[in-house]
Amino acid sequence: MSWKRDGFDSHVGEVGVLLADGSEPGPVYVDMGSGGHVPSFTDWWVYDGAVRRPLATTMRGRCACGWRGERIFPIDWQQVDRDDLDAYDTSGPEQDWESHLDEVAARAVPLPEDLAGLLRRVRERLDELVDDDPLAVVKAAGELEATVAFFGPLATRIVTSSEQLPLAQVAQVLGMTEQAAGSRLRHYEYMAL
Repeated sequence: MSWKRDGFDSHVGEVGVLLADGSEPGPVYVDMGSGGHVPSFTDWWVYDGAVRRPLATTMRGRCACGWRGERIFPIDWQQVDRDDLDAYDTSGPEQDWESHLDEVAARAVPLPEDLAGLLRRVRERLDELVDDDPLAVVKAAGELEATVAFFGPLATRIVTSSEQLPLAQVAQVLGMTEQAAGSRLRHYEYMAL
């Protein structure tokens, strides 16, 4: 189970766990018995101490960007229903992650309200059209792609050549991780070629 918020794709949240000594365990590898690939898992519920797995005692919110929640919440393994894992209360870690995202959003550059409204209306209109007139949606998507193909590289050139902003600052202003911001800038630079 992971948490996402529109516009913050590189900030995926989930429940993280801690062992009794306060350390965060690595992935759990599960040998499925065939082939050379051994899958790994980091879902909170795999740290139940069964079959030589680590036993988590507490949980907290965590984000793909590296953020870890300060508050910790005990795990009562007697209350965990293996047939309905979503029934176990993980609202505390999720609320902490939501607060983290609120902080990320507060540091990010806001879209001008008129532009945000236009984009919202475009999404709503495309949603209305997609079942009845999918070709109109395909045509509109092409128009949007052409707009992005022009303005994305133009804005990227301006940001990377004249302002010389450090990538960490660009990432913060865009509300994403440095890796995601760098990837986005490279994507638009590549489009310009």
